[in-house]
Amino acid sequence: MPDLRSDSAPLSEAVTDDIRVEVMSSYSPENSRPLEGEWVFQYTVRITNQGSETAQLLSRHWVITDAAAHVEEVRGPGVVGRQPVLAPGESFKYSSWCHLKTPMGMMCGTYEMGRADGKHFDVEIAPFALKARYTVH
Repeated sequence: MPDLRSDSAPLSEAVTDDIRVEVMSSYSPENSRPLEGEWVFQYTVRITNQGSETAQLLSRHWVITDAAAHVEEVRGPGVVGRQPVLAPGESFKYSSWCHLKTPMGMMCGTYEMGRADGKHFDVEIAPFALKARYTVH
């Protein structure tokens, strides 16, 4: 179990098989209802193909952990309704959100990617923190 009180940053970066995944998260106070136990976080992801072969994002697997050690896994095709194809040097950027029942947590996961030759591989999404403002650690 990751230590959610550590100095985890609201950003992460990982490179797997020449695919770079960068994530930045932020608290969304306008969509949160702390008095009802709901904190909402937005995150923006940039996926960059740094290799010499085209790759397509096929599916996602997120692991979302809140401060009460509740783990939720989310799996599905593509991201935000798309399965982007990234030629060498291309990037794809999107934003999404998640909600927690605690004011802090963390996310990590993988993207399943495919190449033209039929090879499939998982790309790491490094852990990043979800922290509401004014949270006492």
